Amino acid sequence: MKKFSKSAIISLIIGVAILFTACGNATVSNNNAEESLSKLDQIKKAGKIVVGTSADYPPYEFHKEVNGKDEIVGFDIEIAKEIAKDLGVELEIKDMDFDGLLLALNADKVDFVMAGMTPDPERVKAVDFSKIYYNAVHGIVIKAENKDTFKTVDDLTGKKIGAQKGAIQEKIAEAEIKDLQLKSLAKIPDLVLEVKNNKIDALVMEKPVADSYVDKNKDLMLMDVTFDDGEGGSAVAVKKGSTDLVNEINKTLDRLIKDGSVDKFVLEAIEMVDGE
Repeated sequence: MKKFSKSAIISLIIGVAILFTACGNATVSNNNAEESLSKLDQIKKAGKIVVGTSADYPPYEFHKEVNGKDEIVGFDIEIAKEIAKDLGVELEIKDMDFDGLLLALNADKVDFVMAGMTPDPERVKAVDFSKIYYNAVHGIVIKAENKDTFKTVDDLTGKKIGAQKGAIQEKIAEAEIKDLQLKSLAKIPDLVLEVKNNKIDALVMEKPVADSYVDKNKDLMLMDVTFDDGEGGSAVAVKKGSTDLVNEINKTLDRLIKDGSVDKFVLEAIEMVDGE
């Protein structure tokens, strides 16, 4: 066996250390280069864009069996597909609770959020938004058997009212209904069951969404009352500072609004709900 001198061993150790340091610096350099890319460039480099949504909100986004396979569909999803197509990337959909969407966005778990989301002042502080792509009014769902009990908003004073957790309907309910007992849950189907099981007296929802649930549940009905949200409808949410991405999204929205595609997607989504 060959014997190495002490100086040779030291030189070998130093050489290995230099090699690992160089590799480490290269890794850091690569990471820094990745971080320096704009959000739009990161998406194009990855070849895909990830949308976060809460798929319990027909006709915006909901689960439906298509050709024997569960899929997330709805007019938000169709718009998201058009955004991905215009960017030349694939679309990946992540379904989660509504109140966790902006947290996921700011943690870079999703690239943008589409979930019938209203850009209210609190959200605007946390994320950036596209232009408004759809406006809707809000209604109140009650049990059909209570139609003579709950005719006006005043009839709901002091009652148990439901709204989706983290959604604009919480604020609408608190602003419009006096002394309410607000119950917020993450999922719309759970809130609908609360009404059906007499756990809450009424549920504030966007009217297109409410219509779809009432159509499928004959023991429910909509009160003859509607509210505007006062915040300007639904928009696409992106991480703060993603100006280039917002600009590209707005280009797609401009095209879809101008050529009537958004209205077409809404009608098609409602038909899908009705066809379940």
